Amino acid sequence: MRAVHGHRAYEESAVVPSGPWRALTRELAEFLAPAVDTPGEVLVELVDVRSIDRTRLDRPGVTHLGRACSPADTLTTTPNHRDGRLIGLHLDNWDKLPYAAKHTGRRRLCVNLGPGARYLLVCDQDARAICRAVHSDFVSRYPHTDDLRSYVAEGLPLRCYRLRLDPGDGYVAPTEFLPHDGSTEGQRESTAVFWLGRWPQGAFAAANDG
Repeated sequence: MRAVHGHRAYEESAVVPSGPWRALTRELAEFLAPAVDTPGEVLVELVDVRSIDRTRLDRPGVTHLGRACSPADTLTTTPNHRDGRLIGLHLDNWDKLPYAAKHTGRRRLCVNLGPGARYLLVCDQDARAICRAVHSDFVSRYPHTDDLRSYVAEGLPLRCYRLRLDPGDGYVAPTEFLPHDGSTEGQRESTAVFWLGRWPQGAFAAANDG
């Protein structure tokens, strides 16, 4: 990972992947696989749009966030809506949770509507670990994207995973807890649609379940 400086398309100090991308090893994939008792609040899951029960999206506590159109071949996709500059890898803050509760936020459901493929970028250090690393008074903090930028500026270890989402694929991820963003690097433009909710592990079938 690296911080961006002096780039007109990005906010100053925005965090982006530095590459090159490498294939996931079998050993690492096994290490990352969740246990049956892994709390859904901190779990990243891939889903197939055909497996989504629409009634789950209309229940109390589920928020439809709308959709976003991402241009082609963009390393990261989320803009600052005030000036249009890209913010890079970031932490969501819909639930405005303090350090002690940051892992309890709602997860985001995203579905790629196409026409191009897109990627989920997600980091291997969570919001609380990052906050602890850069603040001595972390207990009183509200973990924020600025903490991630300070973490990278200090040269602390951070790995980014890239998960491909073809049209019709999606994810459920704790975007309040794990630094993340979308990407269309090397792909056509795509549109994604988003919801926030509290879904247990396995609420939607995995994209590779057939």
